[in-house]
Amino acid sequence: MEHRYALVSVYNKEGVVNFSNALAKRGFHILSTGGTAAVLRQAGVPFTEVSDVTGFPEMLDGRVKTLHPIIHAGILARRDNKKHLKTLKDHAIKKIDFVVCNLYPFEETIQKPMVNLKDVIENIDIGGPTLIRAAAKNYRDVVVVTEPTQYQKIIAALSSKTGISLEHRERLAIQAYAHTAQYDAVIAEYLGNRWTDERLPRSCTVTMRKIQDMRYGENPHQKGAFYQAVPAPKEPCVANALQLQGKDLSFNNILDANCAIECIKEFTKPSCVIIKHATPCGIASAASLLQAWNHAYATDVYSPFGGIVAFNRELHKEVALELSKYYLEVIVAPGFAKDAVAVFEGKKNLRLLTLQGLEKQVKRTGLDIRSVVGGFLIQERDVWFANPETWKVVSTKKPSKKDLESMDFAVKCVKHIKSNSVVFVKGLRTVGIGGGQTSRVDATWIATHKGNENIKGSIMASDAFFPFRDAVDVAARAGVKAIVQPGGSIRDTEVIQAVNEQGITMVFTGQRYFRH
Repeated sequence: MEHRYALVSVYNKEGVVNFSNALAKRGFHILSTGGTAAVLRQAGVPFTEVSDVTGFPEMLDGRVKTLHPIIHAGILARRDNKKHLKTLKDHAIKKIDFVVCNLYPFEETIQKPMVNLKDVIENIDIGGPTLIRAAAKNYRDVVVVTEPTQYQKIIAALSSKTGISLEHRERLAIQAYAHTAQYDAVIAEYLGNRWTDERLPRSCTVTMRKIQDMRYGENPHQKGAFYQAVPAPKEPCVANALQLQGKDLSFNNILDANCAIECIKEFTKPSCVIIKHATPCGIASAASLLQAWNHAYATDVYSPFGGIVAFNRELHKEVALELSKYYLEVIVAPGFAKDAVAVFEGKKNLRLLTLQGLEKQVKRTGLDIRSVVGGFLIQERDVWFANPETWKVVSTKKPSKKDLESMDFAVKCVKHIKSNSVVFVKGLRTVGIGGGQTSRVDATWIATHKGNENIKGSIMASDAFFPFRDAVDVAARAGVKAIVQPGGSIRDTEVIQAVNEQGITMVFTGQRYFRH
């Protein structure tokens, strides 16, 4: 009786001994290589070295192990093709019905600090992807196994009366191609970043790994899931936050938490950002987190209901007690003191996310990728600010040093608000926010209406230039004392004239902050 062969060659040895034993007990003859063979030998699992089958030893420091016609013909031969079967018989080649293979840890290697190029190159797997793709191509006859998580279901199928169904084989083949495609994409991206300065190459492959299924997407009738970039980012972000308590994050929670996290990264002093529907409704920096929360909340006392709050310092009891008075969906911080966690334990649905690194300035890199129907828009992340020393005072009235500090804060705030947007600040706290409007004057009216008396003596920031003087006039009637904006309108002269008439300071930054 002809043996049934299973080739087992894996880098990740998790569960491989038990799985190989299970295959052997079901009549499969195991073929193996290198480190996998050593593990099987130690565990007493019967196997044959691939080199004994091919008649060639492993060579070139392990670079060549399974790249041989005897192996790949045994995998690729169609069992319903008489010509293929005759070829195998003529060359005394055995059919291989199982390929169990996972790949060198390229993703893990490139995440090591100061990794050298030699180690990177040596962790590019060649034989493994070739085995996997060959087995997946011949999925009707060969079962391809690429992850330890697949072992249990495969063994259960082998033990059943029906065996491994065609549908199961198809699913394994899809996973196999996804596995090798992601592997190659990570290699191409890493080497492209290392060897070139091309940020937007002619071909671009985005690789992701699912980390959570959502109950639904943005709305209950939409399916949704959360994916993490591959390789996982080192920068603190919503994708690597650790949830301490509460319900599973929703699709909208993740969008809002991302906005809160990216906004809080702008500030070095103890700060608080409150987000509602992906836009800030209060931002403040202060001497303490409690003061920052109080100032941010005072911006708009209605909108934080059901909102997301982010801090850039560890949260303690006094702040937790204040936050517990309100209905909030998510709180993000670099850490939560034990006394703070104890306060929140009574709010079982409140989600607490800890994200180490928010308490310090971090290097922000990468690309901003957005989908449109049929394609993607890719740009550099907007993490650069024009140096305030390059700003230009264009009004008759000059800003004070404190005014410039508030302008710097205001610019960092308005950048995170949906266009058209304006913010009004006093010191290092917002007192009025208007965003997401189709005209700048409407955004200004909303912010001054919400801020009311607090607008008097405040500083206004606009995300883009003023196409007309109307928004300046609205702000002036509300009592604003200074305005910072990019400049660049064909009506700049008219706008400057308006601030000079009102005795308002105006500064041009030369940098726009559109957010769509």
